[in-house]
Amino acid sequence: MSTATEPVAPKSPLREIVQPFIDVVHAPRALWGINLPYFLEGWCYWGIVGYLSMYFSDYVGLGEQPAALSVGFQTWGITLAMVLFGGLADRWGVRVALLLSFALMMCGRGILALSPYLGLGGGTWSALHFISLAGILLVIFGYGMYQPAAYAGVRQFTNVKSAAMGYAMLYALMNFGGWLNSFFAPIRKSVGIAGAYWIYVALTGVSLLVTALILTRKTVADATAAARAGAEPGKEPNAETRRASRTPDQSTGFVQWLKNHPLADLKFSFFIFALIPVQTLFAHFWFTFAKYLQRAFHGNWIGDNFEWVLNLNSALIFVFVPIVAAITARYKAYNMMVLGTFTMAFPTFFLALGPHPATIFAYVLLMTIGEAIWQPRFLGLATQIAPEGRAASYSGVAQLPWFLTKVVTSFYAGWFLAKYCPAEGPLNTEFMWLVYAFIAVATPILLIVLKPWLSKGLKLTAG
Repeated sequence: MSTATEPVAPKSPLREIVQPFIDVVHAPRALWGINLPYFLEGWCYWGIVGYLSMYFSDYVGLGEQPAALSVGFQTWGITLAMVLFGGLADRWGVRVALLLSFALMMCGRGILALSPYLGLGGGTWSALHFISLAGILLVIFGYGMYQPAAYAGVRQFTNVKSAAMGYAMLYALMNFGGWLNSFFAPIRKSVGIAGAYWIYVALTGVSLLVTALILTRKTVADATAAARAGAEPGKEPNAETRRASRTPDQSTGFVQWLKNHPLADLKFSFFIFALIPVQTLFAHFWFTFAKYLQRAFHGNWIGDNFEWVLNLNSALIFVFVPIVAAITARYKAYNMMVLGTFTMAFPTFFLALGPHPATIFAYVLLMTIGEAIWQPRFLGLATQIAPEGRAASYSGVAQLPWFLTKVVTSFYAGWFLAKYCPAEGPLNTEFMWLVYAFIAVATPILLIVLKPWLSKGLKLTAG
């Protein structure tokens, strides 16, 4: 970052837009071993979770609230698993953690795709329900290792100059993969949701194969050495520092562990928990949005092809994230968090005006811009502030508020759907979205009101 006395060369706006895409093409081989499977996993994860509420309603025979809770079991279960298992990549290495995670997810998704063909009776707590949840449990274990390992890999294979764009491109590529689910409407209509799930099983297998072939032990070792060689002088810790950061002081034991825990920092803890209200909008994309589009726009193009609107956010994120990362890199992170969360939350009031194509597309466009402003910075934050060798652990712990968001949202989303957006009967979706809008805007309001206290001395103030 330039000081006031240093001349700043003028930058071409076109170059700032194009450069992120050039960077990802020329990424080191090891980063492609992370990025390409992450792209495929974005395709699989968002495709499966986008249909999951309908899967439990149509195939397993659950009502609105049990279906929402079953979807919640996967979404909040994954986040809890990140907290519990995120540190395994630090212990086993990124390559081993990624391979094991893909193997578990492929098995779990295979069970999910197979369950409807077993001829079992449906309903809440039926055999079909339990088998489906067993498949989801394997996915939970796999994904709990996967995302922290992927972000730890970016840190391991980049240096201080390239890390920010590495995180941004990882996030963008996952969302680009998610956008490909827009083309699944004909597949869903032809073979059903369970049939479409078999495609995701095959794609998970491809991710496993690509990881094994590209992310070899030699590739990992070479990329790690190259990243350390490219670190700024004084930024790379020496061996003694790395050992100290990995091993807690045995004389103080558990008390010292608690003192060094990220959540022991009151300001950091409050900051990440203040993000819960705006993060409910992410949860509603799989708890609420698909069924809302299908029911509120029943009989027209949007209702019949809801995948296009549901996954438009992913396509826009792929375009916006690297551009926004390049444009906003020089600005203070806290200010970007405020701006981003407000830009994401406020458009929810548009949906309270009623189910119109204009309000739908305005909501998706603006909330995506807001997401692109703040979300990648938050995802990279946990790994950037972590001591050497503990990146995956910190990334996992930082998911705790996201876990609570998914739990809380799963307990009321089904009730709101049943009352204000039922499969049959009169709709009152305006009130439903009005409530959700007031919940979401609580985040930027909290960040603004408490900025004098939160931003003072907090690491998020760095640009």
